[in-house]
Amino acid sequence: MEHLLFLAHRIPYPPNKGDKIRSWHLLRHLAQRYHVHLGTFIDDADDWQYVDTVKQVCADAHFAGLSPRSARLRSLGGLFAGRPLTLDYYRDAGLQSWVTKTMRKRKIGKVLVFSSAMAQYVAPLHAASISQVPEARRIIDFVDVDSDKWAQYASSKPWPMKWIYQREADKLLDYERSVAASFDASLFVSPEEAQLFRALAPESAEKIGHFSNGVDADYFSPSHEYANPFGAEEETLVFTGAMDYWPNIDAVQWFAAEVFPQVRAQRPNAVFYIVGSRPALQVEALAAHPGIRVTGTVPDVRPYLAHAHAAVAPLRIARGIQNKVLEAMAMARPVVVSSQALEGISARPGEEVLLAKDAQDFIGTLIRHLGKPDAGLGSRAREKVLTHYSWPAHLAAVDALLEAGSAPAIQPREAIR
Repeated sequence: MEHLLFLAHRIPYPPNKGDKIRSWHLLRHLAQRYHVHLGTFIDDADDWQYVDTVKQVCADAHFAGLSPRSARLRSLGGLFAGRPLTLDYYRDAGLQSWVTKTMRKRKIGKVLVFSSAMAQYVAPLHAASISQVPEARRIIDFVDVDSDKWAQYASSKPWPMKWIYQREADKLLDYERSVAASFDASLFVSPEEAQLFRALAPESAEKIGHFSNGVDADYFSPSHEYANPFGAEEETLVFTGAMDYWPNIDAVQWFAAEVFPQVRAQRPNAVFYIVGSRPALQVEALAAHPGIRVTGTVPDVRPYLAHAHAAVAPLRIARGIQNKVLEAMAMARPVVVSSQALEGISARPGEEVLLAKDAQDFIGTLIRHLGKPDAGLGSRAREKVLTHYSWPAHLAAVDALLEAGSAPAIQPREAIR
């Protein structure tokens, strides 16, 4: 087997959040075909326990510790150097040295970079790391258009954070464009993300494609037995996700203020469960509101989904595909989503998910659902996942790019329905 370098901004295990779910499935898929050399960061002390699990999949691996607090301070250097703060946040001399040595020693012929921040380790700036293997083919999985996410943050923040976020959006877009121009192919998580980046980087349009996320439908399955974590009389609405992530924080704060009180006024047994690790202080504060529960880290989110009356995804800031939506659908649960949360998922509103476009729409949809649920909605949602969101089928696009060197497929929206 050939040797392949895989760089990821976060250890791809455990697959308990969106980016790690995608990178873990990608890593396992690549390991079936290549000797994979993994370079990655660990930014959560709890994740060091999984190093041996990840090593079992790899021929070789380098794990760089990353302290978020120190990294934030280090990233300020980008302000004075005219660089995106993201690059300095993920800059590490030890990892760069390992990449350079691995490229030379193993004569790496293929490189797959996961997220824009990691491209700096094999970008033209560090051409010495690939000088021994000029034929190395470089593919980047941007996943999302991160620069656009920063622009969305900027639109909702007061000065001076508004200025900092907008600067990051502009600087990071310049960097993303330079990476896309120098790499052999750029991939995104959905047709919408790919099309957005084609518009932002037209000079690289022919090298931009996508592959969708999948779901482990055997793991996220309603056929398993799950103990009910809820009270007998509760009508439960569940939100799942990493609760130190700003779009998730914003979503539950908005839902708790603008939607849930009106729902609870008409459905007194309604309870809103916020299920996810590392809840920010703003999230923890929501537990003081009537009918809102903040669980923090749980060993398994599936019982909360399996017994929920509905999963909710009221995101207002979103990029790419929301795994929380796909997982709830795989569990055959009704899911009420915002337009942003549904983007990139080929589910039909009213048939496989319930779409709510604003606060009043969420309120009305949830009250109607709690009063008279559609008994077939969950089963139709799971069927959509089974037929459209298989990991092996989606990862075939990566195989084609690495092996044949073909251009990324530009798949029209209609083709994935």
